[in-house]
Amino acid sequence: MLIAQLTDTHIRRPGSLAYGVVDTAIFLEAAVAHLLALDPRPDAVIVTGDLTDFDDPQEHARFRQITAALPMPVFPIPGNHDSSAGLLAAFPEIAGRCAGGRVNYVVEDLPLRIVMLDSTVHGRPHGTLGAEGLDFLDRALGAAPGTPALVCAHHPPFLTGIRHMDVQNLFDAAALEAVLRRHPQVLAYTCGHVHRAVTTTFAGLAATIAPAPAHSVSLALDPAAPPTFHMEPPSLSLHRFAEGRLVTHRSFIGAFPGPFPFFGPDGRAIAG
Repeated sequence: MLIAQLTDTHIRRPGSLAYGVVDTAIFLEAAVAHLLALDPRPDAVIVTGDLTDFDDPQEHARFRQITAALPMPVFPIPGNHDSSAGLLAAFPEIAGRCAGGRVNYVVEDLPLRIVMLDSTVHGRPHGTLGAEGLDFLDRALGAAPGTPALVCAHHPPFLTGIRHMDVQNLFDAAALEAVLRRHPQVLAYTCGHVHRAVTTTFAGLAATIAPAPAHSVSLALDPAAPPTFHMEPPSLSLHRFAEGRLVTHRSFIGAFPGPFPFFGPDGRAIAG
């Protein structure tokens, strides 16, 4: 099975540009067209937060309108630019999967269980899962110890070296690590927030940050660097689950030259 991961789409009202530069809706439209063109198409799309820029109902509605072309299910969680209440109001089908006011739920419909976690702190850029989210995760994983799982949230629980983003991390990362280490069926943790493709390990697991389909946070590893962004080639993560293993690809969005063959009609490598 294939799981596409979108994150940090930052949709605004029509006519409004993010930071006066980025028409984020155009980039989301391109991402949707890209997903529709993939062969095979993903079985599901997860969206790891910051669907909107200001948690405006019109922004949520615009996100839904753009992604309505996707035939596969879309499973979102909020980021720090969204709110739990705003997302639940915009996605009643997701609200039906959740208990209480937090967007914590499990996708059981697929061969790989996907645990979606709400790490938002209202009005603040950093994240926490809190006792409620950590207990939910522990119980959800404990309910199916023999089934491989992917755990998703918006905030990273590890440092990237980009200082202005690292200060906005998941503040209860140590508690998350303790829960994950109790459940060896978890294959990976994935998140967003940083607008860059990042890979590391956390709690003995593969841990990834998905890239953004629009603007990228600048790769500025100098601690004194100011917060800036670049318009790098847009991309998304594509997770392939097969034979008990999860493999993550970075899929660039857009039209590129190719495909070109390695071998000619005679079966020999093309020399020139």
